[in-house]
Amino acid sequence: MRVSFGAALAMALAFALSPVKAQEAPRPQTVIIGLDMSKSNPLVEDQAYAARVAQRAAGEIEHLPLRSRVMLRTFGSYDTGANALKIDEVISARSKPQAVAEGMSAIIAAIPRLIDEGKLQAQGYTNVVSFLENMSQLVDCQASEVHVILLTDGFEDSEYTKLASGGSLPTPDRLYPGCAELTMLGVGQGGGSPTSTRRVREQWAHWAEAAGFEKFTGLYDW
Repeated sequence: MRVSFGAALAMALAFALSPVKAQEAPRPQTVIIGLDMSKSNPLVEDQAYAARVAQRAAGEIEHLPLRSRVMLRTFGSYDTGANALKIDEVISARSKPQAVAEGMSAIIAAIPRLIDEGKLQAQGYTNVVSFLENMSQLVDCQASEVHVILLTDGFEDSEYTKLASGGSLPTPDRLYPGCAELTMLGVGQGGGSPTSTRRVREQWAHWAEAAGFEKFTGLYDW
């Protein structure tokens, strides 16, 4: 079919002058950072390790879009009094992601010093499951993309199970249906065994899938 010059020009002008659809803003995200304060986790005493894991965690925050929420919590013993560190930030024009990332990173890197100074306490148990159960009540995976980052060796040591002694994690409810990812940094640290690390990672991978996460990442080192 032959199109006349006039018709082609009219079509081009109509396209050029048509209203451009506004680009949709990036979907806000929710990032939960959980700090395992149990004595088995090198985060509580190794300053070099704390600095390295802090830098990795900051990389997950520094490019978040506006209205994203970052929640930092400590866990270990099943005792709210022992886990008083609770910091919430919302990414905004004033609280830019780079600034929030630097602030969170500074806190994580300072954990060994804060314990030495008595401002925080290393704890005797590792209640990872109960922490995840509690935090699931604070997020909505339909409203935002949810990423849970735990700085932990992964060795659950609670009334649920003792992973270091060969126990198995309980099968969870669908606590995080449609949530983006559960990441654990330091899985198997201190265990001294690659087979132990693999077993713990596999336990958490199955737990994350059953809980509803779309992805699980468990890193011993990076």
